[in-house]
Amino acid sequence: MNKQEIDRIIDEILAEKLSAKQIGHECCKDGICSDNLCVIHNREGVQTIVRNGAARVTAGVGVDAAGGIEPDLARMIDHTLLKPDAQAREVETLCAEARKFNFASVCINPGYVPLAAKLLRETGVKVCTVIGFPLGATSTAAKAFEAEQAIRDGATELDMVMNVGMLKSGEYDYVENDIFAVVSTARRYRMLTKVILETALLTDEEKIKACILAKRAGADFVKTSTGFSKGGATAGDIALMRRIVGSAMGVKASGGVRTREDALAMVASGADRIGASASVKIVATTPEGQPAEAAKGY
Repeated sequence: MNKQEIDRIIDEILAEKLSAKQIGHECCKDGICSDNLCVIHNREGVQTIVRNGAARVTAGVGVDAAGGIEPDLARMIDHTLLKPDAQAREVETLCAEARKFNFASVCINPGYVPLAAKLLRETGVKVCTVIGFPLGATSTAAKAFEAEQAIRDGATELDMVMNVGMLKSGEYDYVENDIFAVVSTARRYRMLTKVILETALLTDEEKIKACILAKRAGADFVKTSTGFSKGGATAGDIALMRRIVGSAMGVKASGGVRTREDALAMVASGADRIGASASVKIVATTPEGQPAEAAKGY
């Protein structure tokens, strides 16, 4: 894809976003909703969208009769613990919760990959870890080595941080090659790579370019945020990312997803995966906001 084609896509999508703002279907500046019609601020609307587009989650969306857990939503969640002072006992609790609620994966720092791999052996829960985290500014060689080591330690999915500074500097070949170095390492082991864009630091044009570069590099997912910058996932960013990557790639919402309503809003906007530390609360809360029976005592 040449520069002219990229510029054409950017112009087309930015024009669509401007049109959406003019008719009041997108939040105003700083996330303040002008008309209460967006998926973040309109709870009833979120539920309607999810019901009407239930194939994105499967027809089983809702609290199940067996215990109040939303199994389809749970299988979209990476149960996350990435704080720098996380202790081994907390990782053990994270893994126990992931087994109980059948989350898609646990997402932990690389040093805890061997422990998580041991605890989750012979379960359906994957072990996800982060590469170049949280800044994305380490060298390409360092990221490739870190990816290789994590896989050897037992990781089965990788979430790498894009080099934001290089993208903003217009070093697009560098960014694409940086992503490809991790993707190619993961592919040798038939594993997924998600690229963290850190959308809070990017303009809409830069988000579009980042998605295109991640797609060109062969990544499996684009992901909004590390959770360590000045902002997290928004429904608008998820919709934009989905528009760019189409159905060929996954989109992961991460950063600030703390409630069931937040998660459903992200799914309604096009997310296939959610990164959250409040995962148990998300899947074990009824539509009325009350704790489900299966989560009591957790």
